[in-house]
Amino acid sequence: MGRKSNNIDKTLKNLSLNKEAPKSAFILLLLLFGIAHFLVLKSSTTPGAIFIFGMPVAYSAFAGVFSTLSNVCILCLVMLFRKPGYIISLFLLLVQFPMMIVNVFVRGNMASLPGFFSTIMIIGVISIIYFSNRKILNYQQRIREQAVTDRITGLPNRFACGELVSDLHRHNEDFAIVSIDLNNFKSINDTMGHDTGDLVLTEVAKRWRNLADSGNTGTTDFVARNSGDEFMIVISNYGSASDIEKTINAYKTELEKKITIDDCDYYLTACFGYIIYPDDTDNVDNLYIYADAALHEVKETGSGSRILRFTPGLLNNEKFLDIERKLRSAISGNKIFFHLQPQFDMDHNLRGFEALARMTDDDGAFISPADFIPVAEKTGLVDRIDLRIFELAVDFIEKVTKETGSDITMSINISVRHLMKNTFMEDIRKILETHDVSPERIEIEITESIMIDSAEKALQRIDEIKALGLRVAIDDFGTGYSSLSYLNSFPSDILKIDKSFIDRMSLSSSSRQYVAMIISLGHILDLKVISEGVESTEQVEVLKKIGCDFVQGYVWGRPMPPEEAGKLVSSDN
Repeated sequence: MGRKSNNIDKTLKNLSLNKEAPKSAFILLLLLFGIAHFLVLKSSTTPGAIFIFGMPVAYSAFAGVFSTLSNVCILCLVMLFRKPGYIISLFLLLVQFPMMIVNVFVRGNMASLPGFFSTIMIIGVISIIYFSNRKILNYQQRIREQAVTDRITGLPNRFACGELVSDLHRHNEDFAIVSIDLNNFKSINDTMGHDTGDLVLTEVAKRWRNLADSGNTGTTDFVARNSGDEFMIVISNYGSASDIEKTINAYKTELEKKITIDDCDYYLTACFGYIIYPDDTDNVDNLYIYADAALHEVKETGSGSRILRFTPGLLNNEKFLDIERKLRSAISGNKIFFHLQPQFDMDHNLRGFEALARMTDDDGAFISPADFIPVAEKTGLVDRIDLRIFELAVDFIEKVTKETGSDITMSINISVRHLMKNTFMEDIRKILETHDVSPERIEIEITESIMIDSAEKALQRIDEIKALGLRVAIDDFGTGYSSLSYLNSFPSDILKIDKSFIDRMSLSSSSRQYVAMIISLGHILDLKVISEGVESTEQVEVLKKIGCDFVQGYVWGRPMPPEEAGKLVSSDN
């Protein structure tokens, strides 16, 4: 199977080394150097000349050409192969000195003098390159360690895990991915504090790292921490599926041993969901999703050994798979389109639109977003839907603003999964560069859940969006994280109140007061507020009294095709 070491750090190092130049290039450069050096000696001692374009050229004239080629080989060795390349290059250059010294100072052959000084200079050059590169490489190594290492536990992170999976797939190796979630860990954080929780996580990571490095499981194990109380194990070099479950049970047993922190004893359990590649699926992109599906199933049932292998039935069986098939077909056939729902100020003046994803199947039948959006999220296709709608919406607003001179705003939903990807900014930047649209006309809608996984990274990403000149709206406010400390630092422009709160306004005065409080909070933070799902004139009047800025809902406009939206813009001007 290839990999024999169970050492996690060695695996990370091997992944890094895979990015270096191959050994075959090292041998090739040595061979070229040897040939060039031989030709230098041969041409410098061969009398006579050859004719090039009718002109006689002495053989000795080619000695400089071949000498330059040999020096290029030396430089490539040092730059591509670092310390080994430098040592070999230094040796090859130094062994030439005795012969040069004899030729110049003993035999008085001044023709060798340029080569003598050239060799001294190339030694100086490769030394400068090597020691300069060593400083840079040390810095790069520290950066890489930070990129692939979890800050709290010291384990590899999900990014490192992804690199290993890609490497295993590239080498056609069989492997299993195990998704792990600690049970009731939140209670430790809530009762004992996050510092204690971090110590517990560190102890779990230490035990699992020691087990992985010991090789006692009989398989090659790579343990990583995803986030929070979620871990992952990549298992390879196993004999059968039963070996995988035996390995998982070893980690389960190690976890369930008593943990003592500051004289307090903790007893942890966890749920394990796993998938085997390629036995359970040959689609690498879906491995994490399917492993998580098995994990969520075992957490919900809460029975058995708390270890579950993925089966296709876990993905909401035939309906899920049918929608996934239709979704992939719609994406490849450009059958993903959009409708636009208008937004108005309280005097019924058009503010802009929200772009809403729509799709049909091969027969032209409409498929509800409530059906295909969750499938898109689970299968990792939501990124492609986001980009398709983003491009269509930007294209629409470019055309309609040029035709009407309107200054409307286009709101576009972006999934948290897509937003946090490293390629997100480059994706939207490419679209914006191909359209003549003022960035402040575009509004990115994101949900509060972005703050749960990594608030620091989320705020950095939002700052990047704002730096492009785009606006940011917090969608479905009040239904998710709702941390005032984060909201205060959230560089947003718009707060959108979820429809569920608007629906309850007619039920009680406390519900109206709650909506009024959200609106006041938004204004205090210098945000404009939009109420979603407004369906009656009574709701409009209440929202107007309590200071809402904009409304969106069936009362003044249902989602409509772009053609109708264009006519609405024209009539509003």
